[in-house]
Amino acid sequence: MGRPTSSAQLTESVIPQDSLTVRDNRTGKVYTVPIADNAIPATAFKAMTAPRKPGEREENETEKGLCVQDKGFLNTAVIRSEITYIDGEAGVLRYRGYPIEQLALHSSHLETAYLLIYGSLPTKDQYKFFESEVMRHSVMHSDAEGFFRSFRYDAHPMSMLTSAFAMLGSYYSEANPSLQGQRLYTKGDGASLETMDRQIYRLIGKATTLAAMAYRVRQGRNFVTPPTGLSYTGSFVIDCRDCTIAMTAHDCSLLLRFLYQMDHLGEENYVPNPVLEKALDVLFLIHADHELNASCTTVLQTGSSLVDPYSAIAAGCASLYGPLHGGANEAVIRMLISIGSPQNVPAFIEAVKKKEKTLSGFGHRVYKTSDPRSFIVRKTADEVFRVTGKDALLETAMALHDAAMKDDYFIQRKLAPNVDFWYVLCESAARFPLDFFPVLFAVPRVVGWLAHWRQMMLQEGGVKIWRPRQVYVGPARRDYVPVDERVPVEGPKETPSRVEHGGITKRTMLATFKGKSKL
Repeated sequence: MGRPTSSAQLTESVIPQDSLTVRDNRTGKVYTVPIADNAIPATAFKAMTAPRKPGEREENETEKGLCVQDKGFLNTAVIRSEITYIDGEAGVLRYRGYPIEQLALHSSHLETAYLLIYGSLPTKDQYKFFESEVMRHSVMHSDAEGFFRSFRYDAHPMSMLTSAFAMLGSYYSEANPSLQGQRLYTKGDGASLETMDRQIYRLIGKATTLAAMAYRVRQGRNFVTPPTGLSYTGSFVIDCRDCTIAMTAHDCSLLLRFLYQMDHLGEENYVPNPVLEKALDVLFLIHADHELNASCTTVLQTGSSLVDPYSAIAAGCASLYGPLHGGANEAVIRMLISIGSPQNVPAFIEAVKKKEKTLSGFGHRVYKTSDPRSFIVRKTADEVFRVTGKDALLETAMALHDAAMKDDYFIQRKLAPNVDFWYVLCESAARFPLDFFPVLFAVPRVVGWLAHWRQMMLQEGGVKIWRPRQVYVGPARRDYVPVDERVPVEGPKETPSRVEHGGITKRTMLATFKGKSKL
């Protein structure tokens, strides 16, 4: 791996075809690096050492080999995976080899969860077992009510959900490798797999319950225990206006429970609207996984320390909360609200071109042509609009869509509406609160996080803790300076900022009292 090769050996008969030949111009040495599955090992570059140049910083560690720098992981593969394949240039997304379009049409969120985690589509009996275990583990301990009530009335649902996932870990000591031994999930034997799968059932089952509880806190409502009457055993067909939707038991039970827990206020025989349920199921399915995005990578980074899965999922939830990831959903709606009406779209378009405004919901870091999920969500959105009707926000969104699709500025930059654009329109039409949008992204993504976490725990060779390198560009060695001899360093990024105080703190600063000088 990254072994030096002499010039005499540089012949086609000696050098493997599936390899990379690298010449280090600093030393003249030539190295052969193996290529496997169109990837090279980054550790091969550690063998490419060179003597330090006169005057070169010792912190560069030139004599210890090259370091591969990749800010933002633009071209770094950290794991070998069998789960999700994305071809951004061609607009392809597949779960375990199955095109997302086929799964959205024929499968369900919970069936796709089985596929992502275990690698194959389940038989009827396999699915029935998996569904029953997930449902059985959806009920929360009664103490959880006090936990959620401890949040402020205006706490963001994602803050509550993130905290709740971490809280779950405190209930299950048998699931914690720090207490049960670090090989708890990596042995691969029957007992280890049983423990792992039990946590998977719990996390998928309780994710919707935790989300519903966070929602009810914001609404000032009492919590609703997951009902059992909505777990159907047979197929049924529901007619809704001019559309007919065929559903089976595995199409509806989990998501109907979720909607029931969020919205039920004591009505007798309450059943959520089937069109909204089916739409939510499709949205959950297409958001279940998206390869090594920021939140999934966070779960694996955290999980590589062999922490319990609840802590790892909580870390992923926090990552997804960011405005460059799951928070982008909120950004789309806030953008549409700021535009106000279709009449203001032309002015907004011009402001975007001048970089005076930020365009959200268009383009994607991975997909350079089109996001295959956006077509699915667009169709789903149409079904939702038939039930809910259209509103001013939707009219503004459509005006923005039409204007952008005809403008050369957006066409040349391949800025087409992405999945977030249509996703939030569905959520908005269903009247979910704005700050609940990231929650509706995080709940289905728990499935993908668990699939990747399970794969890493069971990977050949065991789990290595993720410890990235850095390129140190800070000061060289320097000696400590006594405080009276220091020269002040000034600058907006080099000294602590002064913050404005108000309320009790401001009045306390103006008051006199014993011991004030120590504050």
